[in-house]
Amino acid sequence: MFKKILLALSVLHLLQALSVFAAGQDREDGLPGMPYRIPTENEFRVCADPNNLPYSNQKGEGFENKIAEVLAKDLGKELTYEFWLDRQGYLRNTINAQRCDVIIGMGSDVDSLRTSKPYYRSGYVFVYRKSSNYNIKDWNADDLRKGIIGIVGESPPTIPLRDNDLMANARPYRLQRDLNLSPGHMIDDLVAGKIDVAIIWGPLGGYYAKNATEPLVVVPIPEFKSERNEFDTIKGKSEFNISVAVRKKDKDRMEMIQGALDRKQTEILKVLDEYGIPHKPVVIGGKIGN
Repeated sequence: MFKKILLALSVLHLLQALSVFAAGQDREDGLPGMPYRIPTENEFRVCADPNNLPYSNQKGEGFENKIAEVLAKDLGKELTYEFWLDRQGYLRNTINAQRCDVIIGMGSDVDSLRTSKPYYRSGYVFVYRKSSNYNIKDWNADDLRKGIIGIVGESPPTIPLRDNDLMANARPYRLQRDLNLSPGHMIDDLVAGKIDVAIIWGPLGGYYAKNATEPLVVVPIPEFKSERNEFDTIKGKSEFNISVAVRKKDKDRMEMIQGALDRKQTEILKVLDEYGIPHKPVVIGGKIGN
């Protein structure tokens, strides 16, 4: 009897190993020692950052958490997560290692993944204190020259900032944020008076401005056209389409998700509005964010 039990266990372990190999034969292993995952049909497993509001956190409080809930419910699947800090190695250790299957927010032009039709479009914004009485609508605003401008180093708006001779006013922030600080710490500095204008990615600026202790003004930055060359126009783009992403090979999974996105588009846009995420109609055509 004991030998039969051992034989049964051996067969079970072999079948599990074969299923892992079949599911992951073209996968990246990520960090050594991480356990293999055996996918299930009823699982809607999302890759997400554990502490990166307004996008996601482990408590499910981010707008991408809420969008994931909308999609999973529509598809009749159980929502689960693989949490990993969204930094260097994120794709390698999550979706490419098959520890999760879906990324809720990804640039529509990312070539390494299969992306859905864009479901919203956002861009960089100017944010300033309402009490400043500034009137900033574009790069020609005189008020941009009156104070300190917070901007993420090497982000696209640094190109128009340079072309408009505003670098002397700039206070740079790190491209890869300090994990000891809030993702919205530039807005915290704006409220504290350490800077006078924040130039920041729209979802961050809109969400943290909405939840700030002082009234703030959020203004979408218009698209930029460089007078120097076409390459700077591309590098300095302000607006980008956003999609859901899966692995390149997962065509059937994407077709399923696309159906849910199409059915739930109105509900998804409502989530964006509730979180203060600036968005505008998707622009189709071209590349580099469209």
